[in-house]
Amino acid sequence: MTERRAILSGSTFEEQIGYARAVVDGDWVHVSGTTGFDYATMTISDDVVEQAEQCLRNIEAALAEAKCTFADVVRVRYLLPDREDFEPCWPVLRRCFGDVRPAATMLMCGLADPRMKIEIEVYARRATA
Repeated sequence: MTERRAILSGSTFEEQIGYARAVVDGDWVHVSGTTGFDYATMTISDDVVEQAEQCLRNIEAALAEAKCTFADVVRVRYLLPDREDFEPCWPVLRRCFGDVRPAATMLMCGLADPRMKIEIEVYARRATA
C-alpha cells in the first residue's frame, strides 16, 4: 500500500475550506494552488513579484516536508488574474525552475481574494532511493 499523507501549512484557508497544502501519495507530491500569503501573519504584499516570492517560499516549505525540492518538480501551473503581472515574475520563477524545466502552464483567472495576484501549484516526484 502506498503512503498517503496530508501536509498542512497552518493557513487558515486550509481549515476553513477543507484541504491540505500538499498531499504525498507514494512518490508523488501534489502541492495545492499556493498564494502569496505569509501564513504566519496571514498578510499579503500588494506587489506581484513579492507575492510570487512568498508563493515559492510556501511551496518550498511544503516540498521540504515531503522530502522534495524544486529539483523534483515535474509540473507547474501559474494562475493570475492579470496577464500583465506574469512577465515581472519571470526572474523569480526562473531562479527556482530554470534548471529544472518542469512542464508549465499559465492561466488567466479570477482568484479567491482580490488581493491575490498570483497562485502557483506544483506536482513533484520524489526520487526513489
